[in-house]
Amino acid sequence: MGVHSASEGVLAGLDPEQRSAVTAPAGPVCILAGAGTGKTRAITSRIAHRALSGEISPRHVLAVTFTARAAAEMRHRLTLLGAQGVQARTFHAAALRQVRYFAPRLLAGRAMPELLDSKVRLVTLAAARVGMRADRAAARDLAGEIEWAKSSLVEPGDYVVAAARALRDTPHEPAKVAAVFTAYEQLKRSNGVIDFEDMLRAAVWGIEEHPDVAEQVRGQYRHFVVDEYQDVNPLQQRLLDAWLGGRTDLTVVGDASQTIYSFTGATSAYLVDFPRRHRDATVVRLVRDYRSTPQVVGLANAVISQARGTEARLRLELSGQRPPGPEPDLRIFTDEPAEANAVAARCRSLIDAGTPAKEIAVLFRTNAQSEAYEKALTEAAVPYVVQGAERFFERAEVRQAMVALRSATRSIPGETPLPTAVVEALTAVGWAPDAPPAGGAARERWEALAALVQLAEEYAATPELVPIGEAASVERPVTLTDFTEELARRAAQQHVPTVDGVTLASLHSAKGLEWDAVFLVGLAEGTLPTTYAKTVEQVEEERRLLYVGITRARQWLWLSYAAARSPGGRARRPSRFLPQLDRSGGTERAGASTGGARRPERRRTQIVSCRICGATLLAGPDRKLGRCPTCPSDIDDELHERLREWRQRVAGAQKVPPYVVFTDATLTALAERRPGRPEELIAIAGIGPRKLGLYGESVLALVGGAGVDDVCPEKTFEISS
Repeated sequence: MGVHSASEGVLAGLDPEQRSAVTAPAGPVCILAGAGTGKTRAITSRIAHRALSGEISPRHVLAVTFTARAAAEMRHRLTLLGAQGVQARTFHAAALRQVRYFAPRLLAGRAMPELLDSKVRLVTLAAARVGMRADRAAARDLAGEIEWAKSSLVEPGDYVVAAARALRDTPHEPAKVAAVFTAYEQLKRSNGVIDFEDMLRAAVWGIEEHPDVAEQVRGQYRHFVVDEYQDVNPLQQRLLDAWLGGRTDLTVVGDASQTIYSFTGATSAYLVDFPRRHRDATVVRLVRDYRSTPQVVGLANAVISQARGTEARLRLELSGQRPPGPEPDLRIFTDEPAEANAVAARCRSLIDAGTPAKEIAVLFRTNAQSEAYEKALTEAAVPYVVQGAERFFERAEVRQAMVALRSATRSIPGETPLPTAVVEALTAVGWAPDAPPAGGAARERWEALAALVQLAEEYAATPELVPIGEAASVERPVTLTDFTEELARRAAQQHVPTVDGVTLASLHSAKGLEWDAVFLVGLAEGTLPTTYAKTVEQVEEERRLLYVGITRARQWLWLSYAAARSPGGRARRPSRFLPQLDRSGGTERAGASTGGARRPERRRTQIVSCRICGATLLAGPDRKLGRCPTCPSDIDDELHERLREWRQRVAGAQKVPPYVVFTDATLTALAERRPGRPEELIAIAGIGPRKLGLYGESVLALVGGAGVDDVCPEKTFEISS
């Protein structure tokens, strides 16, 4: 195959927007790629097309992304396209390779310092040096704050001001964090080690301060591609600028609506400002979603359409390309155990119907929410794996708490109410039932132990029945010993190894992944958005988290929340991000459980799709019409006119305004959908059993071709009291 044929072959099967991205001229190119729109295909095809046409050499290309998995996928696709030799690496891997190569020159023959795998140990020592005691969770939070500062190019002496300006929710008083930061840097130097941020800064320093290094690096890499550009932090952008050295052969791809890591220092500002920084940039928008059904895409569009702020300027409205699928399922449960049990039952039915367990995911806002789903899936005999986090009973703080609870069985009086006993025992491991601490790891630890307290409250609500005779029994309050045995049983059940199972994951760790069926759970105010999201920017990032979760689903999507955390608990409101869907569908009974007790009631919300394009309909008039306002109407104008005349006569006879009979939207829906049977008529919003009885016969006759005089002359329309 000739060079021209090979490069043209790369274009085969691309949609028009992807082709525009691939064939864009050399220079700055910004690809705004929505979820599921084939961004990896677009950027690898762009590299391959340019290489196979002879425009560039593969060995002069550096493609950077954020995960080793994404980099490996890039290399694999480029090999299949015939563009071997391209360097596809993470920012850290690319920088480390360069620093190691140039170390003998930059360090005058000295050995390169050892690279720290984790900051936690040194941070713990640094905290002790400034008079602070930091357990592992506190040290992790301090390490995260130091990483944010270094990634944001903030020095220890500038931290207090920078943290205030960025409205950081700091794990300790900012001045104390700054002191730990300073001590950490001193310890690092005295130990002769560097961290990952130092390594990126060393790569920048090597290029900016050493012309010979800059010349060699820029001679090697002349064409750059950056994936997930919305996740770049200031330090990574500084390194990218150093690599470029004023050149402009740069292709970036990203989606501002998937900016969910700003707490780490990532910012979409570089993506948003790309056309301003590069006045001659080519901007291409990929909006054809090949991953999800139109129903899922429609709901994603509805959620993100309400976004505000900087990222919303680059909001993309996706267009679903797959055949229509089932409607998203929005469910409301009385409490979290009922929600978890229903999710587990639905997972079981999907697996029994042929969906592989590995193609199902349950996604939640915080890792502490996983325990209820681990338990429910275990009891439903559904295998599962926990993505990006330890299983609940394998967490260090939970294991420590279980030891403390077992110890407390020997010291706390047996008549102490179980929830009180558990709270008292957990004080031994530093937990207090007041507001959780600031900082992600410390907060997660607090929430995990709070989940044990909630379990105790639920367990205490079901006293044990003790037989006192052949046909009688009495209630015995459950004790702390009973509870520790119950925890041990749950832990043992959930330690069963699984290979192929339902994925349990936080929304953050689900980024970049996809499944056939996705359950988005716990969608209540205080959880999503979390109560810790206090600024407008933080709330908007929570909205984007939900958007990312929705767009993980290919076929089936379930959204649910519990009206209370535990049975009889304080009522909660649904997440403000959920569309204001029609909740007139009533409730469904879940049936009876063992022993005749009725299972908790749940409410199912019907989501209506456009009968023309398949998008999810949210506005009342659109749902009544059964189509988007922008989709073409297939109205029967002649029928519509007869319906209007009939309505006018009926309203006159009843001495009521015409809209009392049927609204304009209902008449339009009748003329568009042309129902032929009573069940089709009552399916139109606004026509209930009462109006079906009053007007159904006449309307069906009119749709069937009857004239107004045929159904109106002597007919009277009485309204029943």
